Amino acid sequence: MFKTIREQIDTVFKRDPAARSVLEIVLCYPGFHAVLLHRVAHRLYRAGWFTPARMVSQLSRTLTGIEIHPGATIGKRFFIDHGMGVVIGETAEIGDDVLLYQGVTLGGTGKDTGKRHPTLGNGVVVGTGAKILGNIRIGDYSKVGAGSVVVRPVPDQSTVVGIPGRVVSGMDPTDALEHGNLPDPEGQLIDELARRVAELEATVKSLQKEESKS
Repeated sequence: MFKTIREQIDTVFKRDPAARSVLEIVLCYPGFHAVLLHRVAHRLYRAGWFTPARMVSQLSRTLTGIEIHPGATIGKRFFIDHGMGVVIGETAEIGDDVLLYQGVTLGGTGKDTGKRHPTLGNGVVVGTGAKILGNIRIGDYSKVGAGSVVVRPVPDQSTVVGIPGRVVSGMDPTDALEHGNLPDPEGQLIDELARRVAELEATVKSLQKEESKS
């Protein structure tokens, strides 16, 4: 357990430039608390102690605002930045070195049984408020932009944005997720439509002038 705590502290220092001391992390980081409490709840869950496991996860939810079902499988060096409103479902699977921002949901769709929540590969980054729904996989080292709603699988080393989420080109998935620099497919489409409308209006005006002269 001490090794797990040490690794989690090192992860916070690596991921969050605002972290100044071990004491600050231990006392003031809800993501740190939520991950460690989940490790306890998950062990109880795997041992068949389902109600105690849910009690630990409910305590964690009350203390941190982060809801992780004890059945979720989470890899090493997992970090939740800020964390308020994060929801992780029962059959979710999260790889190593994954980063989630606040308001992220790893949820199911409908009332299916069995595997019904997402799988996140290693090194995935999920931006603020993003929703990943259903039994889909987000590939290794992929990035999900803030506010995206992802309902289809995402290949390795991709960047996905929008509602519904679309894989976009022109991004380097190995870079940190810069929310302000992410492309906007819907905005680009609207801009293109506006440009085409302006061209058509100019053509119509030109034809009207020619007709008026004749």
